[in-house]
Amino acid sequence: MKKAYIFPGQGAQFVGMGKELYHSSPEAKDLFEKANDILGFRITDVMFEGTDEDLRQTKVTQPAIFLHSVILAKTMDYEFKPDMVAGHSLGEFSALVATDALSFEDGLKLVYKRALAMQKACENNPSTMAAILGLPCETVEEICAGIDHIVVPANFNCPGQVVISGSTEGIEQACQQLKEAGAKHALKLNVGGAFHSPLMQPAQAELSKAIEETTILAPKYPIYQNVSTKGETCPMIIKTNLIAQLTAPVKWTQSVKNMVADGATEFIELGPGSVLQGLVKKIHTEVTVSGKQ
Repeated sequence: MKKAYIFPGQGAQFVGMGKELYHSSPEAKDLFEKANDILGFRITDVMFEGTDEDLRQTKVTQPAIFLHSVILAKTMDYEFKPDMVAGHSLGEFSALVATDALSFEDGLKLVYKRALAMQKACENNPSTMAAILGLPCETVEEICAGIDHIVVPANFNCPGQVVISGSTEGIEQACQQLKEAGAKHALKLNVGGAFHSPLMQPAQAELSKAIEETTILAPKYPIYQNVSTKGETCPMIIKTNLIAQLTAPVKWTQSVKNMVADGATEFIELGPGSVLQGLVKKIHTEVTVSGKQ
């Protein structure tokens, strides 16, 4: 009977996120205000009162989701004491701060640098992502590999749901071929660019230096990382995986399966939305899932 806390990534944001938390906890309010000072703009105004479009900008979305998740973990009315943790993409940074492997300040600065670097890479290379439903992972990988443009599987979210990432032309061709191969849906996503693909290499180069220079300690609880899918506690391995993550696929399905194999029976999502709860249930029907916003 082990407990796993999981942290969402980009796409979970909504207008009003964190507002209740800000007003109900003086400790949370202090952390949000500290974040406003570190970032040099009032991200709380965008989170609480902004538009969907404002929140969808990568440079806002990523720190906003990170803050919501981390401040929840730091101010819970019961002790944050998991047996293991994991985060979907950006959520890995939230998980590291929640487990005291990374300080709040350093975590926020890294997330903001990551967001700015990714946004710049997107602007320099028009690209996108698409969700493919109803095909085996192997079929998706095979079809992507046969296309001349850049297009790769980016998120293995749950059985029958793979997100692909790449150039606009690559995604167009892949969606067409995947539909012909029997995909129930091939839906282009409303995202800034091709995350977790080779098109993120410029962002990776930029972020690599920042991660290398940041102090990361051994987390109190193993973190199941997107790249390795195993419970990691070694700071050097954690750093290497965080850098690799920008261009590598998010192996969420395999990470959850490994957590269950290592004894996880209860998964609690901390942060905006409930996307991860739904994915975990599709990966393993026997576990219990819940969330805290």
